[in-house]
Amino acid sequence: MSSAVGSQARPFQVDLHGVVDLLSRHIYSGPQVYLRELIQNGCDAISARRAESGYGDGEGRGEIRIFPSSPDNPEFRIDDDGIGLNAEEVAQLLATVGRSSKRDFFDMPRQDLLGQFGIGLLSCFMVADEIVVVSRKAGESAVRWVGSAAGTFSVSVLRGAELPVGTSVKLRPRADDAELCHRAQVTELASRYGRYLPVPILIADGTGGFDTINQSPVFALGGQERLDRRGEIMELGTELLGTRPLDAIELSSPATGTRGTAYILPFTPPPAARAAHSVYLGGMLVEERSQDLLPEWAFFARAVVDSTGLKPTASRESLVADESLEITRAELGAALRAWIIRMGTGNPNKLAEFVSIHHLGLKSLVAYDDELASFLTRWLSLETTAGRMSIEELVSRKQLIRYTESLEEFRQIAAIVPAEDPVVNGGYVYDAEIIRRLPFLFDGATVEKVALASLLDTLAVPALAERATVLVFEQRASAVLASFDVQVSVRSFSPANVSALYLADDAVLRGLQRSAARRVSNSLWNGVLDQAGKSLDAATELNRRLPQATLCANWENPLIRTLARSSDEAVFNRTMKLLYVQAMLAAHLPLGAAQRSLLTESLSDLVQLSLEH
Repeated sequence: MSSAVGSQARPFQVDLHGVVDLLSRHIYSGPQVYLRELIQNGCDAISARRAESGYGDGEGRGEIRIFPSSPDNPEFRIDDDGIGLNAEEVAQLLATVGRSSKRDFFDMPRQDLLGQFGIGLLSCFMVADEIVVVSRKAGESAVRWVGSAAGTFSVSVLRGAELPVGTSVKLRPRADDAELCHRAQVTELASRYGRYLPVPILIADGTGGFDTINQSPVFALGGQERLDRRGEIMELGTELLGTRPLDAIELSSPATGTRGTAYILPFTPPPAARAAHSVYLGGMLVEERSQDLLPEWAFFARAVVDSTGLKPTASRESLVADESLEITRAELGAALRAWIIRMGTGNPNKLAEFVSIHHLGLKSLVAYDDELASFLTRWLSLETTAGRMSIEELVSRKQLIRYTESLEEFRQIAAIVPAEDPVVNGGYVYDAEIIRRLPFLFDGATVEKVALASLLDTLAVPALAERATVLVFEQRASAVLASFDVQVSVRSFSPANVSALYLADDAVLRGLQRSAARRVSNSLWNGVLDQAGKSLDAATELNRRLPQATLCANWENPLIRTLARSSDEAVFNRTMKLLYVQAMLAAHLPLGAAQRSLLTESLSDLVQLSLEH
C-alpha cells in the first residue's frame, strides 16, 4: 500500500496572496510602509557598498533618488547607488520569503544595517500588483526581476546594457493607493521615516531638479556641539509638544549606542495619557509612540532617541522587549534622575516650577515607589498650618511631624495651631501616604496623627476662680445646642480673636457629608443614603454612644466673656447658635437644612432685637 506521505524533505509552498494579507493585516501598520522598506533597502545596499569597495570618481555618490508618480506618469521609481545584485542573488533573495540579502550575502554586522528580515520588498505588493527590480553589481551584467502579486516571478540578464552600479525599483500603484506614491505623500512619508538618515535622500520635483529631505539629528548631539545648538534642540521640542518644553535633557545609553533628548512637559498630562517616545535606529524611524523606552515613572518627559543597539520587531515599527531595552531604559532613567537632583542643587526655581506642574503625578509615584521616593520626596511640598512647605524644610525644622488624616480635621484645628509647631494636612490625595513614609526616608524623623478627641486635653482650662462662671456657661450653651447634638466646652487658647472651634469626629463628619449629598442627589440615591444613615444610627445606639460634636468656646475671646455674663436669654440663645454656625463655616463644613434655617432665624431675630432697642 503506497502513501502520499514520504520521508523526503520538501520546500514549503508559499501563497503570496496570503503572505501579503499577513503583512498588511498583522505585521505592518498600513500600506504606507512600502516607502520605508524601499528606503531601508537602499540604505543597506549603500552601507554594504561603502564597506566593500567604497565610491570612486564617477561611481555614484551613495544616495537615494525617488521619482514619485503623478496623474500624467503613473510609474513610481526609487534608485540607489548601492552594491547591487547579480542574477543568482536576485533569483534567490527576491523569491524567497525570510531570506535577507544583508545578512546572508553582504556578511556585515547586524547593527550596521536597518533591514534584517528579508520581507521588505513584499510590502510593495500592498500598493501595487507588479514590482520590477533592475540591478547591477560591479563587474557583472545587469539583471531584471519582475514579481507579480499572483505569486510568480521572472529573472532575465540584460547583457550589454550600460547601467550604473546600484538598484532601481519600479511599480505602478493600484488606483486606490495611487496617492501614496504621489509627490506630496512621498515627501511626507520619506521625511517622517528617513529625514535623519546618514544617506542623502532626494525627491524629484517634477522639473528636473531634486529636493533633499535630510536633516541633522540635533536631538542626538552631545558635548559642546549640543550646547551650541541648544536653540535648535528646543525648537524641535516645541514642534513635538506643540509648546515650548520646560527643559531638554541629554540622554545617553553607551551600552546600546543610544543617544537623544528628553523634553520635560510644561503642562500636566491627562490621567489617561500614555507615553509617546520617538525611536530611530540608525536614523530611520522605528516607533513614534513607544511606551517602553523610559521608566514608567517618567510620565513627565517625552523622549526622542537614535540607537544602534536596540532591536526592532519584524515589522520594524516597534522595539523588541529584551535585555538591551531594559538596560537602555535603566540608563535613560538615571539621566532623568540626575537632572532632578541637579536642578535641586543648582536651579531650585526651575525644580519648583517642575514640581508645581507635575506635583500630583509625582506624589502618586513617591507614595508607592521606593526608588523614586528616595531621591524626589525632599522636593515635594505639603500644606501645613504655617503655610506650604517643602518636605525637606519641614523635616529640617522638626523631627516629630504631626498630621491630620482628613482635610476636614485640618481645617478644624488650623486656626489654633502655633506657627512654630505646624500640623501637616494629610487630607489631599497621596499626602497621608507620603507623610507616613517619612521615617523610612529621613533619619530621625517621626510622625504622629493628630486626634481631635485628645485635642481638648491639650488646651488650657480657665483659671480656678472663673470655674463657676464657666460651668454655668457650658450648661446654658449646651442646652441651646442640644437639638443639634453639639456639646459646649470652654478652653483658653490663642489667638483670642477666634471665638469658637467646631470639633467633630469622623462619624459626625460623615453624617454631615451624607446630608450634603442628599440635598443634591436624586430620589434613588436619597433612599440609599437614608438607609445608610439608619444603619449607622442603629449601630451607634447598639454601642450606646451617640456621635456628638463639640463647640469649643475660647475664654480669651471678649465676646464669649460678655455672653457668659448676659442674662438676656433671647440674645444668649441666638448668639450661641450664630457662633455654632460660624464655627462650622470656619471649618469649611457643609451646612444642613437645620443649620441654614437656624442662621436665617438668628440673623432675623438679632435684627429685630436691635430695632426694638
